[in-house]
Amino acid sequence: MTDLIDPALFRAAVWFQPGRGPRYEQLYRHLAQAITDGTLQPETQLPPERELAGIAGVARVTVRKAVAQLVQDGVLEQRRGAGTFVRRPRARIEHSLSSLLSFTEYMRQRGKASSSTILRRGLFTPTPDEKMALGLTGTAQVARLDRLRSAEGAPMALERTALPADILPAPEAVETSLYDILRAGGAAPTRAVQRIAAVNVTGEDARLLHLPEGMAVLRIERTAYLASGRPVEWTRGLYRPDIYDFVAELHLGPEG
Repeated sequence: MTDLIDPALFRAAVWFQPGRGPRYEQLYRHLAQAITDGTLQPETQLPPERELAGIAGVARVTVRKAVAQLVQDGVLEQRRGAGTFVRRPRARIEHSLSSLLSFTEYMRQRGKASSSTILRRGLFTPTPDEKMALGLTGTAQVARLDRLRSAEGAPMALERTALPADILPAPEAVETSLYDILRAGGAAPTRAVQRIAAVNVTGEDARLLHLPEGMAVLRIERTAYLASGRPVEWTRGLYRPDIYDFVAELHLGPEG
């Protein structure tokens, strides 16, 4: 199958730029983008390691490291005695914008095993954005919770959440579902306002989500409120567009 791939796709002139990082990282990002945009279709077989290294003009170890990362990301599959193939894409997940559910609850409803990697949590001095979103004044602190959300072993979203410290005085208690803890304390929000935009993921965010640098992702900013109208949660999340579909149900208004 390797003769079906245009060798020009792998030539260094296409993907390598001096000063943009190690060769294996640049080759990894290039191949990841080619898989994401459909240049390399599912079930396409990559050239053997030695052949690919020769076309790309790099050492075999460079190819090996790039391919190993893509295998770890779940987009390439190495089949014993057959070679390396582009995997079929994961099933997409529809996430309703009309329901105020946590990531953990949403995955639980769909029978999927979810997990969270805590990147940062604690009490901090709020940023101007956090003060504005949560209506904080004076010396009030915020509880911050930064998490990498995964389902079925695949990284799906980065969520950075801030809450008033009196609502979540012990952020270290959050292991899986934040909303489970808020409900137990009688402080779960009842409504939220969400804003959606497309942004290009970069740096550490791209690495955590296993996406090529500069790829477009969905950014959702959510402010959630108690029944009293008090804002108690502000979350800025980045979501993989190759896995997530956000769905909103619309109703005809009375003037329709």
